[in-house]
Amino acid sequence: MFERFTKDARAVVKGAFALAEGEGVRTVGAEHLLLALLDRKGSRASFALAALGLAERREAVRGALRETRRRAGLTRAEADALAGLGIDVAEVVARVEEVHGIGAMSEDVGGFKGLTGRGGRRAGRRPVFGREAKGVLERSLRVALGRRERHIGDEHLLLALTGAPGVVGEVLADHGVTFEGVSRVCPPVHPARSAGG
Repeated sequence: MFERFTKDARAVVKGAFALAEGEGVRTVGAEHLLLALLDRKGSRASFALAALGLAERREAVRGALRETRRRAGLTRAEADALAGLGIDVAEVVARVEEVHGIGAMSEDVGGFKGLTGRGGRRAGRRPVFGREAKGVLERSLRVALGRRERHIGDEHLLLALTGAPGVVGEVLADHGVTFEGVSRVCPPVHPARSAGG
C-alpha cells in the first residue's frame, strides 16, 4: 500500500513516527497522524484544513487531544455512557492522578501500555502502528479508490481521519472538519484522459 503514497502522505507518516518517538511511546496512534497533518504546509490536506479554519485552531486541537489522552482516550460518548452507570470519569481521573501523577491514565505513558502489563520500549526500537492508525491507513486506501484516484495523498489520510471512530474523529468534528467539508474543499483529482479515449 505504501507504494501508492505521495511524498506528502509519506511525510505525514514520517512525522507521526517522529511525534510518537518524541513522546517516548511504543505505538503511533491516529492522533499522531492528525498532529503530523496539522504540521504540514503546502499540501492538499493543509489547504483543506486552512479552508475549513482549522489552521488557526491548531493549538485548540492539540489541547483537546491532550485532554482526551489524560482521560485514557475515552470519547465523550463513552464518558457519557459511564456517567449513565454512575461512573464519573473526571473523578476517576482525578483520583488516579492524585496517586500516580498527572497523565497516569494516558494510553502509553513512559512506555507503559495501559493495563496490558507490557513494559517500556526497548532501546533502539521504533514505535509501530497502533490499531487505530492502521485503520486510518486502510481507510485512506478505500477513500482514494472510492474517489477513483490512483495515489494516496495526505488529503486521503485527512478524509480517513474524519471518519475514524473514536477521539480523533470526534475532535475533528468538534472543530468543524467533516468528511463532507474536506471533500468539498479538496475534490478528487482525476488524471487527464487522453484525447483518443
